[in-house]
Amino acid sequence: MSDDQLQTLVQRRLGELLEEEQVALTSQEKAYVIQQIGDSVLGLGPLEPYIRDPSVTEIMVNNAYTIYVERGGKLYWTGAKFLNEEQLRRTIDKIVSRVGRRVDEASPYVDSRLPDGSRVNAIIPPLALDGPTLTIRKFSSDPYGAEDLVSFGTLTASSVEFLHACVQGRINILVSGGTGAGKTTTLNVLSSFLPEDERIITIEDAAELRLQQPHIVRLEARPPNIEGKGEVSIRDLVRNALRMRPDRIVVGEVRGGEALDMLQAMNTGHDGSISTIHANSPRDVLSRLETMTLMAGMDLGGRAIREQIASAINLILHQARLKDGTRRLTHITEVVGMEGEVITIQDLFVFDFRAGVDEHGRYLGELRPTGLRPHFLDKLQDRGIVVLPRVFMPVVGAAAVR
Repeated sequence: MSDDQLQTLVQRRLGELLEEEQVALTSQEKAYVIQQIGDSVLGLGPLEPYIRDPSVTEIMVNNAYTIYVERGGKLYWTGAKFLNEEQLRRTIDKIVSRVGRRVDEASPYVDSRLPDGSRVNAIIPPLALDGPTLTIRKFSSDPYGAEDLVSFGTLTASSVEFLHACVQGRINILVSGGTGAGKTTTLNVLSSFLPEDERIITIEDAAELRLQQPHIVRLEARPPNIEGKGEVSIRDLVRNALRMRPDRIVVGEVRGGEALDMLQAMNTGHDGSISTIHANSPRDVLSRLETMTLMAGMDLGGRAIREQIASAINLILHQARLKDGTRRLTHITEVVGMEGEVITIQDLFVFDFRAGVDEHGRYLGELRPTGLRPHFLDKLQDRGIVVLPRVFMPVVGAAAVR
């Protein structure tokens, strides 16, 4: 029985019970009671209205009595609440048990997901001082496409044309940014450009990528069990993926020692890989990659690591959530190579902050080309992909190699 069928059955039975008990309720009150009980039994209780609301992008439960949501990049207090901490704990347990995970005193925080792919993080006492805390980052039932990101102002038509060529031409790409910047959404859009005749392997901590191609193998990391055994890390999966004859490897997020394995994969014939990373700028991406590579425990010198990074990564897309609540790509930056001991990069597109804001405080600028052309254009042409010169039409005062 599907979830929808079960919900219909429960609601019908609740209606019958109310009729049998001859409870004096109007039709509106009866529908409300049935909905509330159904949400509590089958759904996530007081969170269900916000799960169903397409305008809500994030749900933040600070404790049983304080719930916020994000709409349009802004935070709003809802006034909704759980009955008590026990109901909130039951809701958390219901979520994580569906995907074979747990949260308890031995493992007091967990990453999980809802059946629709929405990302979930929960943390409980004693780490959460004011009671269990739950954060749900919702995913649209209809995944955003490139045209949606253009309409939102995240991308421009010319940058989409360029990025489409880069993905088709097997350029290695990292999407960087802070928490909530929209990295995964952009990664999903980039992944939509992947050819349908290629074998794609996705690797994630909690599965949330929504690729539409027919030849996809999805892998998900596994935390240790209650005895501390059975853990399968992102790094384990990256190394295993290399034995699975991948055409492309898409890693949801690089966080640690798996960075070394990913760089080695990119440098040994697995071109066209895509991943995300937490960083504050394109330059910061390089520093964080160097640090993560050291976390792999290999005895590599700083220059050797930087040479691996410079030869593996071709393009960095940096994304940010701006003060107006919008999520914008602020840099498309090429990793040029090594110059002495330093990795050189150049901005190909930058967000024009000089355009200012409108009367509502919304940024008027957009992602603009700097006039510089990537060094890998020849590589694209060798693969039969031509990027027209108009894509890189210069903007006065843009950044250069640094």
